[in-house]
Amino acid sequence: MKENLFVRAEDDMDFMPIIPLNESDNETLNDIQIPKELPVLPLRNTVLFPGVVLPITVGRDKSIKAVNDAYKADKLIGVLAQKDSSIEDPGVGDLEDVGTVARIIKLIKMPDGGTTVILQGKRRFKVGAVTAEDPYFKAQVVLLQEEEAPKEQDFEAYVSNIKDLAAQIIQLSPNIPSEASIILKNIENPSFLIHFISSNLNTELHEKQQLLEIHHIKSRADLLMQLLQRELQFAELKNKLTNRTKTELDKQQREYFLHQQLKSIKDELGGDTNEREAREMMKKAENKKWPDAAKDLFRKGIERIERMHPSTPDYSVVYNHLDLMLELPWEEYTQDSYDLKKAKKVLDQDHYGMDKVKERILEYLAVLKLKGDMKSPILCFVGPPGIGKTSLGRSIANAIGRKYVRISLGALHDESEIRGHRKTYIGAMPGRILQSLRKVKSSNPVIILDEIDKVGSDFRGDPSSALLEVLDPEQNHTFYDNYLEMEYDLSKVLFVATANDINTIQPALRDRLEIIDLSGYAVEEKVEIAGRHLVPKQKEAHGVNKLNFSISNKMLQRIIQEYTRESGVRELDRQLASIMRYQAKEYAMKGKIKPQLLGVDIEKVLGKSRYSNDLYKVANMPGVAVGLAWTYVGGDILFVETSLSEGKGDLKLTGNLGNVMKESATTALTYLQSNARKYDIDPDVFSKKTIHVHVPEGAVPKDGPSAGITMMSSLASAITGKRVKPYLAMTGEITLRGQVLPVGGIKEKILAAKRAGLREVILCWQNEKDVQEIDSTFIKGLTFSFVKTMQQVLELALVQ
Repeated sequence: MKENLFVRAEDDMDFMPIIPLNESDNETLNDIQIPKELPVLPLRNTVLFPGVVLPITVGRDKSIKAVNDAYKADKLIGVLAQKDSSIEDPGVGDLEDVGTVARIIKLIKMPDGGTTVILQGKRRFKVGAVTAEDPYFKAQVVLLQEEEAPKEQDFEAYVSNIKDLAAQIIQLSPNIPSEASIILKNIENPSFLIHFISSNLNTELHEKQQLLEIHHIKSRADLLMQLLQRELQFAELKNKLTNRTKTELDKQQREYFLHQQLKSIKDELGGDTNEREAREMMKKAENKKWPDAAKDLFRKGIERIERMHPSTPDYSVVYNHLDLMLELPWEEYTQDSYDLKKAKKVLDQDHYGMDKVKERILEYLAVLKLKGDMKSPILCFVGPPGIGKTSLGRSIANAIGRKYVRISLGALHDESEIRGHRKTYIGAMPGRILQSLRKVKSSNPVIILDEIDKVGSDFRGDPSSALLEVLDPEQNHTFYDNYLEMEYDLSKVLFVATANDINTIQPALRDRLEIIDLSGYAVEEKVEIAGRHLVPKQKEAHGVNKLNFSISNKMLQRIIQEYTRESGVRELDRQLASIMRYQAKEYAMKGKIKPQLLGVDIEKVLGKSRYSNDLYKVANMPGVAVGLAWTYVGGDILFVETSLSEGKGDLKLTGNLGNVMKESATTALTYLQSNARKYDIDPDVFSKKTIHVHVPEGAVPKDGPSAGITMMSSLASAITGKRVKPYLAMTGEITLRGQVLPVGGIKEKILAAKRAGLREVILCWQNEKDVQEIDSTFIKGLTFSFVKTMQQVLELALVQ
């Protein structure tokens, strides 16, 4: 146990004199017979000075035995301070060399087994040699002579100054009784005065020990005066801080009293008080990192809510607004992962192909890594359904380590869905953008704006116009939400929009988007996607992932070619799901399944093949040509049929054609009329025959200029009686001068031709660059002819 010093009852006590039993004892100190060997009592945390009375509690067994034996003998004991007070069981080297011979005045046995002993210091001594360590320390002591106090005038000034400093410290220390200054004034012996003040000085242990060891009384007084000066400065500073704190406490007490009165008044008016809710909100607000404008708006809201009664209608309005402010992630960002290799690996794992998109994301990350800060781009993925535009957004979020949010804009027709409602309306809410940020607790997520081309518009406003501010990097750092009623920074958000048809997006909105075209998949790509992603996904979804069976690439290719006709892989996913359900049923009923699926098994599950390429292998009659078309679901094959009948030179167009397509047919006919002799056509045909052009699948609307050369080839074939070459498809716009112009959607159209089993494609020479962008392995087996004029088209297309 520790030997606790009774000098200070409290930790912050600065100075507490211990009243000496008899100051005159100092005069007879030299007359005491002190033996050459004394038991030694180690003291912790304090130093005993001659003449000073000190009560201590002794707890260590060695110390208790030493005190008891000394008390039974001559009541004299040597007291030495420990060098390090933290040592529980000190050795000889842990004790100071100079200490004080003390007389045990009183020995008190405590109920807890400890012993309290009251000591009075008698004379200083130096340890000559330690004679015993067990059962307690014994040492030979060399008594040190006390120097007589000099009669000089300057020494009297020292003593007077020490008394004044001690009196000032007592006055500034509220824990020291005022009677202590009276005791000090009545001490006449300078040596005892110095010992008494040194004993009670609130200073370091080694400084007290230094005071004890100094032999010259004048030097001791000089050091004591320096320590008192330091103590006085500390007491003055402490007193100043205490007074300042007291003033603040007085102010707080006054405010508390007024608040209590206000609370009583509210209680008299009836109803619950709202202080608790306001207090909770203010506590939450302490840790928010928000701009000054938001902080000021929140403070005003709190002041309003404190003045309101909870039963008033406006209370919930203000409360919900403040709640939104607290839950929004002001300046809270997730840390981006700048590991480009890891990001590329994540993107490649989640999606096969799509190199252009992946490169764009990696470029964005590279700039962020080098610059540290950058306005996020506004990307827009345009492509047919089912190719993974939306899932690519989630993959991007995973790759760069950001939160992910998806906002569906399909059929959105209210501007308030984006900007929020005025908070005064009943049922008002913030816009979807802020709701999403509130949900993910981050100000820099990846937000997918799905189906941005299908945003509606009516009398309630135009959401696409509201999106102009959201998707403009120069404006979205000050996005204004009507409900929040202040600006919010969206510049760190990575917006990714998806669309099927870019033409339906408002032009001003389209101008703000960085368009990235995503074309459909080739058969080879679909096989890879099915093997890597779709088959494992469907196996797990149907509980057959642990069964030992597989679908070969050849079977996957057959499913793709004979049971699907799409740019994406959604229909393929559904066909694979049918196969997995069949396998689950087989295993449940028979307990086993085939390890490899064969063609007969595919037919048994999916039925006869739905699509066949035989249609294009049959030699067509004159007047039938195959064109390539682009639809929002991908590329497609288009038949154009022309027949002649007796009439007056009329042109009939059927098949639900749009204006542009009708004009293409008229242009083709006019070109053939004006160049009839060049192609050995009888001019009378155009005045005596009715020409009928039909495009099958009449229920499907068709439009666009890309069927121009197909219509011209069909017309020329019907009029000349020459058949169009089999396995041939074509696409291109025509002019009256006989020129062939380029068209769009080339990759989609070529993949459609490949899916249909065609072998040759005629294109405008300016579309050659589009063909070069397609992976050569995906178009293996296709021959391309690039033309500039209509004459070249007819030379390639028509056979005898």
